[in-house]
Amino acid sequence: MVKTVPFDATKYLADPESQIVFLEEAFESGDPQFVAHALGIIARARGISSVARETGLSREALYRSLSSDGNPTITTVMDVMRVLGLKLSPHKTAA
Repeated sequence: MVKTVPFDATKYLADPESQIVFLEEAFESGDPQFVAHALGIIARARGISSVARETGLSREALYRSLSSDGNPTITTVMDVMRVLGLKLSPHKTAA
């Protein structure tokens, strides 16, 4: 019998550079749920409890809103990005 274990992306996102690449790819996808989920994975990699504390949200609320089926407010996204040392910035795309 083959034993499998759940994949945990946080193990592969230990450094800020890999986290940024992962988040950039999430934004490139254009999928808001993927972006929220990617932020959640990065927050877990950095320590979800400390990210929650610095955003003023409960750990549970952060888990919920940054899950693969979460729907965080723009305020939550911006707060989490600020805590992670990141910011949103607009870029013109090709029409």
